[in-house]
Amino acid sequence: MRKIIFITGGQRSGKSSFAQGLAESLSANPCYLATARHWDEDFKERIRRHQADRGDMWTTLEEEKLLSNHNLNGKTVLMDCVTLWLTNIFHDNEYKLNLSLDEAKREWSKFIEQDFTLIVVSNEIGMSLHASNEMSRHFTDLQGWMNQHIATTADEVYFIVSGIPVKIKG
Repeated sequence: MRKIIFITGGQRSGKSSFAQGLAESLSANPCYLATARHWDEDFKERIRRHQADRGDMWTTLEEEKLLSNHNLNGKTVLMDCVTLWLTNIFHDNEYKLNLSLDEAKREWSKFIEQDFTLIVVSNEIGMSLHASNEMSRHFTDLQGWMNQHIATTADEVYFIVSGIPVKIKG
């Protein structure tokens, strides 16, 4: 039976740690679905830090955009994160908001047809300063609308504040 747990919050709020602990409590062999693109050395170091935080019990898959290309039926999957996945889609669509949103929604719908426990991490980026340029404002819109879309498909939703999970759905 499919179950989706959506975890959102601010940068460095403790989302990934909470999600990892949850996945480990649900499975002896969880799967980590990494959406990060290896943009630069700083990003490669962030990826190495995340990998070091996970034990040998984890299987790691890297997928920048086509989440539905992986058969994850019967598994507990931690997808980290929606923001990086959307960044890849937005970039590859030349920063076109509607095209990116349509693609992300289509791919999400195909992805969640699987029979798995899916823990999804995302960011709430629209809760601080208003972006100073059009591209950033469009990405904030894309992120917010996709978070809403994912939350409607989720069985449970958590908002992480200063390392404290607050259950807001389910």
